[in-house]
Amino acid sequence: MSELVLIIIGAALVNNVVLSQFYGLCSFLGVSRQTKTAAGMGAAVVFVITIASAVASLLYDFVLVPLNLEFLETIVFILVIAGLVQFVEMYLKKFRPALYESLGVFLPLITTNCAVLGAALKNVKDGYNFSQSVASGFGTAVGYMIAIVVLAGIRERMEDNTIAKPFQGMPVVLFTAALMAIAFNGFTGLI
Repeated sequence: MSELVLIIIGAALVNNVVLSQFYGLCSFLGVSRQTKTAAGMGAAVVFVITIASAVASLLYDFVLVPLNLEFLETIVFILVIAGLVQFVEMYLKKFRPALYESLGVFLPLITTNCAVLGAALKNVKDGYNFSQSVASGFGTAVGYMIAIVVLAGIRERMEDNTIAKPFQGMPVVLFTAALMAIAFNGFTGLI
């Protein structure tokens, strides 16, 4: 059990998918304008990465490896992720239309979000079993959610401040993300 907790903490804080590995920057920068939208995107990513890690682990261990089809892992994982994103999109469209509209084009982009695919491929590369894959996927997704919600909170606070003309817009956002990456680097010695 303690091993799984360490995997979750390591994936969320020490090896944060956005701030350490720089995966998923498109949606990280695009959806982080409002905390509410960022939290919704983070929740969708938590669901997709966690379930994708579980399904990818099972498919890899019980289908691809026994049939010597490991070379198809990327294609199979992309198909799994695409199916999960379609499910999330249908759910949000039906039960949370406001969130669905606010996420806009970034919701279908979860399919091509390299953080989701990167988590599944990393689990295979690290040789994780099913429970370790789920823990790693969950930790990765929580790390993504923490990063996007914190950036959204900072961006909301920055709207009330005067920012020099050359830094307005994306430059100040990138500078803020860089400072967050430096801060998260402080977790390196944690595990």
